[in-house]
Amino acid sequence: MLLKTQPQQLSWLCAGHVIPACRTEADFVYALRLSQTPSLILLFGDINSLPELLQRANAAAKLLLVHLDLLEGVGRDKAGIAFLAKLGVKGLITTKPQLGKLARQEGMRVIQRMFLVDSESLRTGIRILKGFRPDAIEVLPASTPASVLSELKEATDVPIMAGGLVRSADDVRQAVANGACAVSVSLRQLWNP
Repeated sequence: MLLKTQPQQLSWLCAGHVIPACRTEADFVYALRLSQTPSLILLFGDINSLPELLQRANAAAKLLLVHLDLLEGVGRDKAGIAFLAKLGVKGLITTKPQLGKLARQEGMRVIQRMFLVDSESLRTGIRILKGFRPDAIEVLPASTPASVLSELKEATDVPIMAGGLVRSADDVRQAVANGACAVSVSLRQLWNP
């Protein structure tokens, strides 16, 4: 089972299997207090609020992973990625591999987010990742079957995390049992192991 060896691959990302995904500033403040969590996923914000959020995350010794597709006011291009790097962003989540490549060139950790809704989206995702190796792949939804995660892991040799539609601790356990080494979760009650 993949579960036995993969958690160490993402030790920079989580302690255990849950990564807090913050949708609001209140979520962010709450997550900062979770000392066992080395990183947080930022699912809100804009170029005006980002510098302060980065400062607060750094002060709490947390890696802030910025979801570029949800960050307002930053271009989804080379200049936008360079701007984020100058601000001090160390990690990025995106659905766009070309932006992931640019972020890697700027020295950022990159999580490539993939929506797996059918076999064709799996084939497309594998094909896209032939020319780009992110630090991790986030597969949505978290309930993606074990056989699909196994195929993706075998084809890419990249650690896989899961996210989306996680509503209970059982959902987290099932995603891990299916082969995910970590699960991004926006529900606060699931952040503490």
